[in-house]
Amino acid sequence: MQGPPSPAEFVPIFGILGMVFMTGMFLLGPVGRAIGDAIRNRLGGGARQASIPGDQLDELHARLDTITQQLGEIAERQDFAERLLAQSRERGALGPSREGH
Repeated sequence: MQGPPSPAEFVPIFGILGMVFMTGMFLLGPVGRAIGDAIRNRLGGGARQASIPGDQLDELHARLDTITQQLGEIAERQDFAERLLAQSRERGALGPSREGH
């Protein structure tokens, strides 16, 4: 007859369970997520959207609005300058254009 199992017989079982637990924590933790994201990005699995805090997002929207307004003003100034140039050419105030030379 065999007696009760000795504690030494449980060491491999606890070792395996410990390794499974540590591997799971590694893969499910921040390191595992970073590895998963790197693999996903390499395989073209969609771009991850960066999380921007609300106050920075509001600042970016304000800057974009300012840049859009400035671009509109530049376009208006260019149109105005082109009209003045065309009127000057029509009146003969400027010489012939040099585009063909």
